[in-house]
Amino acid sequence: MNIEAVIFDLDGVLVHTDQHHYLAWKRMCDEECIPFDETINNRLRGISRMACVNIILEKATRMYSPQEKMRLAERKNGYYKEMLQSLSAEDLPSGVVETLDRLRAKQIKLAIGSSSKNAPYILERLGLSHKFDAVADGNEIRSSKPDPEVFLLAAVELDVRPYRCLVVEDAAAGVEAAIRGGMWVAAIGEACLCDMADYHIGQIKELLPILQANGDGGK
Repeated sequence: MNIEAVIFDLDGVLVHTDQHHYLAWKRMCDEECIPFDETINNRLRGISRMACVNIILEKATRMYSPQEKMRLAERKNGYYKEMLQSLSAEDLPSGVVETLDRLRAKQIKLAIGSSSKNAPYILERLGLSHKFDAVADGNEIRSSKPDPEVFLLAAVELDVRPYRCLVVEDAAAGVEAAIRGGMWVAAIGEACLCDMADYHIGQIKELLPILQANGDGGK
C-alpha cells in the first residue's frame, strides 16, 4: 500500500457536531415552515451547504430564488457557529490526539479534506490546527463530495500522489469521492455500511495497525 499521507474528513470523523447541524437546520426550517426531520438530515451528510439547502427545499411550499437560498444557508450557518462557540478539545473522541501524534511520528503527512467552510474554525476550537500539514475545505472547492475535488486538493497541498493517500470518511459520499480520486479509504461510523471502502474501523486509533502494515502496492 505504501501510504504517505492520511486525509481526514472532519465532522463525524475527528469530532461529532451532527446534533449541532441538525438543530441549526431545524431552527431555520421551523422559521420557514419547511418540514425537517432526522431522515432528511441524514441525506445532508458530507455534502456542501448549498446542496443541503436544495434538498431541504424539496419540501418547501414555494420557490426560492438563488439569493434567498444563499440567505437561508447563511442563517443556518450563523445558528451553527453560535453552537460551536462551546466546542473545545474536551469534545474530541478518545484516541484522536494520540493517533494523530503517532502518525506524525511515523512521518505520515496529515490533512483535512472537508466540504465544510467552518473547518478552520472547528480545528481552532479543538486545538488541532497545528496537527495538520494541509487543510482543504469548502472555502476552496467548487464541487462537493462525491466529487473527489477536496481530497485531490489536499493531496496537491501535501505534495503526495493520490494513490499514496488514505482517506478516513464517515459518509458514503465521502467514500465514493475517495475512490473516484484513486485513493485508499477507511470507513468509520455510518460509512462502515459502505462495501466500497478498503477498510472499516470503529475508532480512529484502529488506523495505527493499518499503517503499521503499510507496505508496497497501489491501486
